Amino acid sequence: QVQLLESGGGSVQAGGSLRLSCVASRSIYSGYCMAWFRQGPGKEREGVAHVSTSESTTYYADSVKGRFTISQDNAKNTVYLQMNSLKPEDTAMYYCAAHYGGCAVVAGFRNIPARYNYWGQGTQVTVSS
Repeated sequence: QVQLLESGGGSVQAGGSLRLSCVASRSIYSGYCMAWFRQGPGKEREGVAHVSTSESTTYYADSVKGRFTISQDNAKNTVYLQMNSLKPEDTAMYYCAAHYGGCAVVAGFRNIPARYNYWGQGTQVTVSS
């Protein structure tokens, strides 16, 4: 069992930055797919960024490429999401999620929420124009 706890959300103006943190209750170094999903008002939950923790392979949604960076600190059992150049459309509840096994190479599989066994409670990000 893995418990995930997110932090770092808040309100910023467009163009600003935030860094989200997700602390896991156990080691995530060996063979997990760690991911950040988001869900905006009236929208479906979508995958934003993923990392296969064994190889540190990362994946990003097209909408955030070049602006967001996912990283891991194995010593702290923590995954980060650095978000730069934020836009109003980035406004959403952001969730950390995990499943055992590397992240699927195919985006369609990687972004299916039901594949993830473990979820945090979410942290709100609000970007004003």
